[in-house]
Amino acid sequence: MKTSHGPKTLAFPLPAWLVGTYDENNLPNIMTAAWGGILASDPPAIGVSIRPSRATFDALTRHKAFTVSFPSAALAVEADFAGIVSGRQHDKFKEASLTPTKASLVNAPFVEECPVVAECKLMKTLELGSHVLFVGHILDVKAEEGLDADGVLDLLKVNPLVYGPSGYYRVGEFLGMPFSIGKKLVGSVHQPEQ
Repeated sequence: MKTSHGPKTLAFPLPAWLVGTYDENNLPNIMTAAWGGILASDPPAIGVSIRPSRATFDALTRHKAFTVSFPSAALAVEADFAGIVSGRQHDKFKEASLTPTKASLVNAPFVEECPVVAECKLMKTLELGSHVLFVGHILDVKAEEGLDADGVLDLLKVNPLVYGPSGYYRVGEFLGMPFSIGKKLVGSVHQPEQ
């Protein structure tokens, strides 16, 4: 039996992304974002929801560009810090000993220490109440060498930091290939009569 928990902002797991922008003085800033995900494959699109009170909201609205740096589990402390303090009062890159690197395709910085980054051009915004969803067209994904096999990133090598309702986590074991492990059930599915 299940018990009701009421309406909650709940999904398992959530990302622990570092969204990079330049402020009005072209100073690099990052914020930690957990409310986001892939939104489309053609064009490749990613979304992140941000409160209008955040410095990143103003910067992203101004420059129409952002990056998403995917921190490894080794950067949990730095990622959490970037979500605790405001870029209006703090140089988060300097205080967290992170390196801002200018993206090659958009006017935004990414975190050099993160194993994977996405460069995004703003496509659309959608007001959703307390947050605004920023939809970015992914123009490029950059990854450290050695994290892929045949052009596909190995999740366990990336070792991404993820967020759950009770804290930060790393990913676990490999279970199987998508569009493959479920095939063993295909023959057992009842087909409706024609």
